[in-house]
Amino acid sequence: MNTHFFSSIGGNRHVVALSIARMAEAIGNSILFIIIPIYVAELPSLAVDWAVPIMVGVLISLYGLINSTLQPFMGALSDRLGRRKILIQTGMLIMGLGTFGFSLADRYLHLVALRGLQGVGIAVTIPASMALMAAVTKKETRGGSMGIYSMLRMIGFTAGPVIGGLIHVKFGFNAVFYTGTAFIFLAVILVQMWVREVPVENNNSETKQFKIFDRNLINPGILSAMVATFIMAFSFSMVTTLENEFNAKLGIDALGFSIAISSMMAGRIILQIPIGRLSDRIGRKPLIIGGLILMAPVSALMGEVTTLSQLIALRVIQGLASGAIAAPAFALVGDMGKSGGEGRQMSMITMGFGFGMAVGPLVAGILAVIFFQLPFYAAGILCLIGAIIAYRNITETVSRKKG
Repeated sequence: MNTHFFSSIGGNRHVVALSIARMAEAIGNSILFIIIPIYVAELPSLAVDWAVPIMVGVLISLYGLINSTLQPFMGALSDRLGRRKILIQTGMLIMGLGTFGFSLADRYLHLVALRGLQGVGIAVTIPASMALMAAVTKKETRGGSMGIYSMLRMIGFTAGPVIGGLIHVKFGFNAVFYTGTAFIFLAVILVQMWVREVPVENNNSETKQFKIFDRNLINPGILSAMVATFIMAFSFSMVTTLENEFNAKLGIDALGFSIAISSMMAGRIILQIPIGRLSDRIGRKPLIIGGLILMAPVSALMGEVTTLSQLIALRVIQGLASGAIAAPAFALVGDMGKSGGEGRQMSMITMGFGFGMAVGPLVAGILAVIFFQLPFYAAGILCLIGAIIAYRNITETVSRKKG
């Protein structure tokens, strides 16, 4: 595998291998994004008497809540076992089985169980992946490495829904589920072929103990980074719940709304590596704060749009802002990592992201009942509060380079 290009932007063989494998897994996972709503609506037998949007919301939130809740435990397990590669593969296999199970499901409660299983799988995978990333990167290039990882993951999440939609139109539901399963199993094979286990150099008896939350591994900087990623995910995930309201307000259909949703990912992909490299040069803290400040007015204005082009423009800027937060925040926690404790430390920030993705749509649905713009105003205020928290509590880990 030729990694010369990625090496020139802060990566290494381990980073590229894991990033490509997780891109394949992201394609398989995100294939279900646009399929779940229409699949639920077409189930022949529903065991619960709920409206379809509520059932879809439960499936989406359940996945995020299980994933986020279990991540600290899985991070502790990763540190205790010291075998990140096998945990990554185990989590991917669980996700693959959950995806394949959709082809056999004929009840809504089956889908609930399968989404729960997928949540467990991703909770096993993420802390081990991030701990391995922290272990195989150096502070001087960690921002660029995290940018590569995030960019390839975003490419996977952008491609998955498109692939899923095309396959569904041509071949139906089961073909989508089989394809998603195949991509996830491909990721397992790529991890086996390319990713090497990194021994955990850990002589500290405290980090060897199976503590899910260890106060010695947590500091205000890590907690502030967790809050920043929570607010970031909370802010950009709100719009998904309000698809029908945006479609009616702007006179668009599902295709137009999906373009707006994907445009945010495009914004992140464009800036993720340059921002990561910039954080290696000027530091993590200013970019995290700047990203939150930029996210504030953009999120607040989201409820004021009157055209699709305005919505797309704001979503692109949201993507740029989230790119300024994500890679530097991950790199910051990696910089603060203690050998043998990376799993628990990195799980804090990924847990924040997961909870943001789960809570944002739920809060948006509740607040929009009062008036449509309210959830977006709330997100804007929350972003500014997050910037203040980051300014007061994050200690810079990078010495600024001159010249």
